[in-house]
Amino acid sequence: QVRLAESGGGSVQTGGSLTISCAAVPEYSASGRCMAWYRQAPGKEREGVASINAYGTKVYRETVKGRFTISRDNAKNTLYLQMRSLSPNDSAIYYCAGTRYRRDCVSLESAQYAYWGQGTQVTVSS
Repeated sequence: QVRLAESGGGSVQTGGSLTISCAAVPEYSASGRCMAWYRQAPGKEREGVASINAYGTKVYRETVKGRFTISRDNAKNTLYLQMRSLSPNDSAIYYCAGTRYRRDCVSLESAQYAYWGQGTQVTVSS
C-alpha cells in the first residue's frame, strides 16, 4: 500500500531552483511523524538530504545546507523540498520517507523509516 507520492521533479540548469512535493494519504498523518527526503544517484548509495520531526526541527545534509529547505503543510498533509543553486551533483532520484509512528528523527538514519515513496527524478544540467 503506497502511502507517500512524490511529484515535481524535472530538469533544470545549473544554478536553477526546483521544489518537489510528497503527498501522504489521508490516513497517514505526516505532521505527527518524522519525515525526510533522500536521494540516490546512479552508481551511488542512497543518502539522506533533510529531515523534519513532528515538532518542526529540521536537519540537513552538510552539502545542501543553505540551499535546500524542507517544509511541511499540515493542512495538505504534504512534505516539500525547496532546492536552489542546484548543481549536477544534485542530480538523483529523490525519495520521501516517513516513520511508522516515531515523532522524533534519529539524524538522517534511513533504518527508522517504514514508508517510502516511489521517487521523483531531478536532473541538473551544466
